[in-house]
Amino acid sequence: MLEIKTYDLGYCQDSELTRVVCVCKYKDNYVFSYNKKRHGWEIPGGHIEEGETWQEAAKREMYEETGATNIRVEPICIYKISTFGLLCYCEILEIKDLPEESEMDKVMFSKELPDNLTYPDAFKLYFEIVNNSKNN
Repeated sequence: MLEIKTYDLGYCQDSELTRVVCVCKYKDNYVFSYNKKRHGWEIPGGHIEEGETWQEAAKREMYEETGATNIRVEPICIYKISTFGLLCYCEILEIKDLPEESEMDKVMFSKELPDNLTYPDAFKLYFEIVNNSKNN
């Protein structure tokens, strides 16, 4: 099991963030992507590329992994596994088909976490943190 530590926003500089993970909803359903290579459901997210802000990375990853073309992004907290990442909540306002080059095979809309998560411990923690922050 990976050790995941969480911190308040502002704990590190934006330049120290290496990843962004987005627990997201579209029309009151959570959105999950099925990874072709890892053969499991995932919460969208990925690396922040050089010269990219976390906001740009969130928008790019959401498009690449869900087909979302218009989103609202809200940072929730900093997390650290080996490097710092940013956990966000995203509301998808507009969504289209997955891009052809996507590493994802399909998208699922659900009220809860699906079975067969690629990183169950991490994804369950992220899901819980975001839900707690949105319900308080």
